[in-house]
Amino acid sequence: MSESVPPVLVFDMFGVIARHQSPESLLAIERAARLSGPRLWRPYWDLRAPYDRGDRSGRDYWRTVARAAETEFGDDQIDELIARDLDSWSEVDDEMVDLVADMSGRTRVALLSNLPADLAAHVERLHRPLLELFEVRAFSCRIGHAKPEAEVYTWCLEQLGVPASDTMFVDDRTENVRAAERLGMAGHLFVSADELRRAIKEPHRATTPRAGG
Repeated sequence: MSESVPPVLVFDMFGVIARHQSPESLLAIERAARLSGPRLWRPYWDLRAPYDRGDRSGRDYWRTVARAAETEFGDDQIDELIARDLDSWSEVDDEMVDLVADMSGRTRVALLSNLPADLAAHVERLHRPLLELFEVRAFSCRIGHAKPEAEVYTWCLEQLGVPASDTMFVDDRTENVRAAERLGMAGHLFVSADELRRAIKEPHRATTPRAGG
C-alpha cells in the first residue's frame, strides 16, 4: 500500500459514486405522482429520513408524502412511484467506479450510504460487482441510523476495526463530512474525481471549507 494513501477510504454512494437524479428521472416521478414543484419535492425530501433509516416502508413513505401534499396515491400508483424512484438512483459515474476499483487494490475501501431498503436491494441487484469492491457496506436502512447521525459512522468504524484517525470519508454533503470530522475522521467534500485524487495524496488537509453539499 502506498504511504500516501489513507489506511481506509470510506465513500458515500449517491452524489459521489452514483449520480444524482437526472431531470428526466425527476420528471418520470412527477408524472407518476401527478404532482410537481414544491408540493411534491418538499415532502419527498422532508420525509425521507425515516425511509432511509428503515423505519418506514416504501409504501408508507409514499403515503406520508401524499398526505403532506394533501392528496392520495392508489396502490398501483405507489408501486409506480417506488419503481420510478429506484430508477432515478440507478446511474453510476464510470470515472468514480474506476477510481474505487483502483483504490481497492491499494488500500481498504468501505461504503457508507443513506438509502432505504428498497433502494439497497435495487443497488445490490444492479451493481453487484461494484459493491463487492467494498470491505464494509454500511447502509442506513440496515443500521437504523442515517448520516449525519454519529451512530452510522461509529457503526462503520466498528465493522472496519479501525480508529477514526485511520480513515478518510468522502461525501458530497457538507453536514455529512463535518459529522465525520467531529469523530476524528479526515473528511473530503466531493466535487470531482480529479479533486478527490489530489486529496487522497494529502489526507490530512482540511477539505470542507466550501459551502454547499
